[in-house]
Amino acid sequence: MPQTLSTSDMVTLSSPGPPPTKPTDGEQAPQPLLDGAPSSASLDTLIQHLVPTADYYPEKAYIFTFLLSSRLFIEPRELLARVCHLCIEQQQLDMPVLDKARVQKFGPKLLQLLAEWTETFPQDFQEESAIGHMKDVVGRIAPCDEERLRHIGPEEFVQAFVNKDPLASTKPCFSEKTKNLEAYVKWFNRLCYLVATEICMPAKKRRRAQVIEFFIDVARECFNIGNFNSLMAIVSGMNMSPVSRLRKTWAKVKTAKFFILEHQMDPTGNFCNYRTALRGAAHRSLTAHSSREKVVIPFFSLLIKDIYFLNEGCANRLPNGHINFEKFLELAKQVGEFITWKQVECPFEQDPSITHYLYTTPIFSEDGLYLASYENESPENHTEKERWKTLRHLSLWSTSQHPQ
Repeated sequence: MPQTLSTSDMVTLSSPGPPPTKPTDGEQAPQPLLDGAPSSASLDTLIQHLVPTADYYPEKAYIFTFLLSSRLFIEPRELLARVCHLCIEQQQLDMPVLDKARVQKFGPKLLQLLAEWTETFPQDFQEESAIGHMKDVVGRIAPCDEERLRHIGPEEFVQAFVNKDPLASTKPCFSEKTKNLEAYVKWFNRLCYLVATEICMPAKKRRRAQVIEFFIDVARECFNIGNFNSLMAIVSGMNMSPVSRLRKTWAKVKTAKFFILEHQMDPTGNFCNYRTALRGAAHRSLTAHSSREKVVIPFFSLLIKDIYFLNEGCANRLPNGHINFEKFLELAKQVGEFITWKQVECPFEQDPSITHYLYTTPIFSEDGLYLASYENESPENHTEKERWKTLRHLSLWSTSQHPQ
């Protein structure tokens, strides 16, 4: 089974060039960024570079980059239809008699392209029309390569391995659901509020201090293994106002370790310290001897923000109408790194009781956190006193409206 694009694939680039194509009207021959791939070109030319032949197969970096960015210009089902049409036309698969020698060389390459496409972007194949195009081409080469065909099962086209497309946030030309992105952001927010809830709940000051120190140790371990997303969620939870205002509680906490973690995730300089640590974790992952050292979980919200601003800061098309493929190479590099990282198998055994706790334990709302915080350590100024009074009034009213 072909592997999904890795960072090394994107740096080490070498493959034979695609078959020569005539430039479209007004199209020049710019210097290529990948072997055989132009820095900008018309959509037709870029699609031509994607289609394999008996003697040519596109580079992994090109396949991933084009499939990632093409959805901004053409719907996946339409792209698949055009790829299939080109395959049939170039290999003369509609002829009564096929050139079996040529098709035997071409067939495995087409199946490899489809396998890479379905593995990386499975949602592109959920529509019935996509499956129809697939069956059309595969059916034509089946007599020449039945054994390889049996390895491509229909479940591969609807598998649940969903890779959130960060470009969806830039509002492409057609609607794109973002349920996986939203679920991950919700998990980050839940962890923030869970940390704050566990700190604000205990009535005794010493117990609250112990909970803070516990989460500091958890956050430090997250940093050590390369889980920057949970690290940021925990640090953010401890920095929420209802928690940070508990001065008497924090006075009992050994805060040196916490300040180090805060420094690592400091947003100053566009998260300069975090980015340095992330590069270190990424390098460690590439040279790791144990599965534990391979873990890299980036601060997800910042990753999405980086990709969003890269997309917004560069035009999709150049003044001559060409697609700005150089931009999408950088987009593909960032998304490709994330895909490489998320393919690492988790080296830790899952504890069902802890998992159940993380996902189901009740958490306070923001108002609930403030109310618990004021109950534990009294308001210190007029603004806090007024807010506490309002929250207590709302709490009493809610209780009277919904008695147990």
